[in-house]
Amino acid sequence: MLTDDKIWVAQGENPCYLLLNQANRHGLIAGASGTGKTVTLKVLAEGFSEAGVPVFMADVKGDVTGMAQAGEMTNGLRKRLGYFGLDEGDVTFAGAPCRIWDMLGDRGCPVRITISDMGPVLLSRLLGLTDVQQGVLNVVFRVADDQGMLLIDLKDLRSMLAYVAEHAKDYETTYGRVSSQSVGAIQRALLAVEDQGGDIFFGEPDLDLRDWFACAPDGRGYVNILNATRIINTPQIYAMFLLWMLSTLFETLPEVGDPDKPRFVFFFDEAHLLFDGMPRQLGDRIVQVVKLIRSKGVGVYFITQSPSDIPNEVLAQLSNRVQHGLRAYTPAEMKAVRVAAQSFRANPAFDSTEALQDLGTGEALVSFLDDEGRPSIVERARVLFPRCLMAAAEDEVLEGVLEDQWELDDKYGEAVDRESAFEMINTARETEAAQAQLAAEREALEKERAALERERAKEMERQARAAEREAARLERERQRAEEQRRRERQRAATDIAGTLLSPMFGKRTGKKIARGIFGTLR
Repeated sequence: MLTDDKIWVAQGENPCYLLLNQANRHGLIAGASGTGKTVTLKVLAEGFSEAGVPVFMADVKGDVTGMAQAGEMTNGLRKRLGYFGLDEGDVTFAGAPCRIWDMLGDRGCPVRITISDMGPVLLSRLLGLTDVQQGVLNVVFRVADDQGMLLIDLKDLRSMLAYVAEHAKDYETTYGRVSSQSVGAIQRALLAVEDQGGDIFFGEPDLDLRDWFACAPDGRGYVNILNATRIINTPQIYAMFLLWMLSTLFETLPEVGDPDKPRFVFFFDEAHLLFDGMPRQLGDRIVQVVKLIRSKGVGVYFITQSPSDIPNEVLAQLSNRVQHGLRAYTPAEMKAVRVAAQSFRANPAFDSTEALQDLGTGEALVSFLDDEGRPSIVERARVLFPRCLMAAAEDEVLEGVLEDQWELDDKYGEAVDRESAFEMINTARETEAAQAQLAAEREALEKERAALERERAKEMERQARAAEREAARLERERQRAEEQRRRERQRAATDIAGTLLSPMFGKRTGKKIARGIFGTLR
């Protein structure tokens, strides 16, 4: 409940107020299951919304959607009114202005980001890659940037991995070695992410976080609710999306110093998912962002079961704390309770360690920063009830919320698959294939032309040889004919000479001369 410039969160011996000008110093809501963390979350979100501060929260269990619906008076609430010094007439139930988002294409406005937006570091964390495989992924991103190839969705990244593997030798001297084994491991990891819904989550139009900084027409900040009831079963995607969002806010928002109230408040539910198995490099990055993002006017609140779920470097930055009851049955759990109790500024009226194990549902140890930025003395207090519905919103209320955000649906509703690495690589391959086919056809034509030239040359050579043989034959025939004629002339001459010289020829001649007219010899 908003009172002046502070949110009334709980009531102990003294009221517990979260000051808006200290709200960007971050906070923690912790406690065992069933101790009332979700109610505290709704009370805080409701107060920020009334103050005109947009809020983001994930609906992990399905009951956060009750923020959109007005609550109602119950016998349990009536019994608690006196503790807070309220009458029924002092309470006006109302829902907060909400927008519902979804990462897996279920109920809500689609949330998409591109592979390029995620970047190689967060993506390596998402895929669970080794240092060597992350190095290969860095090379792939660098090649894509240098070649002007957009990495939008998973098929773009798969195509880019295959492309770099095919040209590994060409890139080795410039970017380093890319082994086929590492590429294969990354491809297998991508299949697992795709099976978890990554093919829906990665794409365009990608989310513009400025749409989460909007306020309703009545001046209240929108409560942006991420439908995470199904995505929580794939915690890698959920954690990487939240880390991407935090990093993007840090990198894009301008410095505002210490504002009178936050520009935006970001609730990390199931915060332990962010830090399980976190590589040191990424953990250092988160610590840096948490430390510095408050100067951008952003408050970050982690919700988890135990403060020990959060690294000490991050925990030290969470100044506004609501610690619900902790259950301790083992020495390790007892140690965690003592550590949690020691993080508060002691109250001489009670022992924080004992109180943490004795708190009932809806009770908490509360310590917020005062006007000077100092942690207040811890109060054992009852958390105020929200004016919205405690449980999940009814279907007709949710349908009304979805209808009211039609402008967002127009912007994000339909996925867009524009030309990116996948299309560019396929086009390049088709071009290469066409060029290779053209070269092969040209080579075949050259070979055929060369074969024809050789055949023509052989034919001409055969014809020349045939002509030479024919000329030689004709010359031989001519020579034979000439020889024959010579011989015949010689033989004829010889015959004539022999005839003239023969005695018989003389006798015959004489006889012919001696014959008379009637052929008789004279």
